[in-house]
Amino acid sequence: MRSADVKILKLDAQHADEWLMAYLRRRLPPQHLRQRLGIEAEGEQPVIGHGRTLFHLENSETFSRLLRWALKATLLYDVGRRNALRIRVVHNEIELPRLPPAFDGYTILQISDPHFDANEAFPAALAERVRDLEYDLCVLTGDFRYRTAGPLEPALAGLARLRAQLRAPVYAVLGNHDSARMIPAIEAMGIQLLLNESAELRRNGQRLYLAGVDDPHYFRADNLEAACQDIPAGACALLLAHSPEIYRQASHAGFDAMLCGHTHGGQIRLPGGIALVFNANAPRRVCSGRWRHNGMQGYTSAGAGSSVLDVRFNCPPEVVLHRLVRPRHR
Repeated sequence: MRSADVKILKLDAQHADEWLMAYLRRRLPPQHLRQRLGIEAEGEQPVIGHGRTLFHLENSETFSRLLRWALKATLLYDVGRRNALRIRVVHNEIELPRLPPAFDGYTILQISDPHFDANEAFPAALAERVRDLEYDLCVLTGDFRYRTAGPLEPALAGLARLRAQLRAPVYAVLGNHDSARMIPAIEAMGIQLLLNESAELRRNGQRLYLAGVDDPHYFRADNLEAACQDIPAGACALLLAHSPEIYRQASHAGFDAMLCGHTHGGQIRLPGGIALVFNANAPRRVCSGRWRHNGMQGYTSAGAGSSVLDVRFNCPPEVVLHRLVRPRHR
């Protein structure tokens, strides 16, 4: 390659980075941006310490290799990989006393923790699973990338493949595996990220509010006060968060419902559905499926994708159709 060509490539890369930083400065407050990029610059997330839990086995290469060896030795590895591609559709009804009448029956598709680049067959399987579903709104609750550092392009390519099968509007939050540098590409796909902010949903002149916070697990970049600031007092509001770990704060902040993920439902469970471990500093009751706290309804998705290894046992991957309803007179 000629030296002139090298200079052009370097100049293009420089301009691309300048454009990226200008975009991020428009999207995030200065302190939020410094916090996000500063922690990301530290590299791969550690196995011990940081975040809201002490141990992060999903970040351990040694644990991953040992688990893969054990599964192969017991001839279960291929079974687990097939299980990870059998994505089920879960139906969940959320009864909300403050839900405006116009939103009675409103359906939200939740997709969490896809980790698109964990398995090359997964993006197509997920896109096919959601293609014919009926819903009014889609929300993505984070962790688009498999690793916590490294290339962004494979995960973004998988997300683009899914987005082609989703109907608008689509909202999302970032997870602990995601980089702030993904923000422009995600929003260019027609996905509105909620980065400690909210959106107003309108139907027949009535309003429902959807708020989202940045990752509360590892980056601890969540800011409920900022996310709530444009929501009128007394209005019905839903919260998107990557992890359930802020369930108490969210309930006392006045949210009617909270949708989250991160835990993968345990991903590998014993027969009978007993999860061996949840990677969240929260009670088990809020780490999978439906739950309630202080009047706030919650749902923690078992996730569509997989972490550590692309396997699942006794814990099927899922996408969730949440149907919002007003209380019925009994």
